[in-house]
Amino acid sequence: MDATISNPFEGKELTFFLPYKVTSADTDMQARLRLGSLINFLIQGAINSADSLGFSFEELRNRKLFWVLSRLTVEIYKPLNWYQTGEVETWPKDLDKILYLRDYVVRDQENQLIAKATSGWLAIDVETKRPKTIEGIHAALFNQLREKHALNHSPEKLLPVKEGEIFEVKTGFFDIDLNKHVTSTRYIDWMMDTFSIEFHKKNYPKKMSINFLKETMPSETIQITRNTLDEKTYNFEGFNKTSNTFAFRGCIEF
Repeated sequence: MDATISNPFEGKELTFFLPYKVTSADTDMQARLRLGSLINFLIQGAINSADSLGFSFEELRNRKLFWVLSRLTVEIYKPLNWYQTGEVETWPKDLDKILYLRDYVVRDQENQLIAKATSGWLAIDVETKRPKTIEGIHAALFNQLREKHALNHSPEKLLPVKEGEIFEVKTGFFDIDLNKHVTSTRYIDWMMDTFSIEFHKKNYPKKMSINFLKETMPSETIQITRNTLDEKTYNFEGFNKTSNTFAFRGCIEF
């Protein structure tokens, strides 16, 4: 009897390539790709990769789980502009306890490097809202490419923000995704909206990290504290005044 345990992912392509085209809806008033749109490209790459490997949102729903982005760090080397095309390369990298790690490389149509990123995802139980590991054959996936890195570090864990300027937002219908909570990219839009138009005209983000701490629901109010470390680095923390919990932390460098 053969005692070898078969690996269902052996010989299967684990790296996924998602083509993109920058549309007018993806850009700011200077035709540059918005930070939230860049992050959406990464998320769509993750979704399509998961679909191709058999652990899609639908597959997790059948297991009474759903994917949630927990941490993300992205380094940006140059802005994309309207009409530009290229591809997002992404792969599942490792499993750190309950955190599913995934990396990304973004290139343009001339194969020039646009951005690199690393992320951590949680599989959340629909009923308990607690993270779980995915049981079964999918565990074999997450030790295949652990030596392949976009960034040579884990997504950053951010510290609390004690004081700073205060901003406030209330969630609306179009902030909410299929899981009925605020979609990941809206938190990034909220952080970017704390800056003036003149600031954005003169600056473009070079690095961003975000930690999602607690889901935000429809019609809830988030108080955002922005702390300025220097002229180019800003820390953020979002406090949910409705549920009395911390929603997210972020850091953007320009």
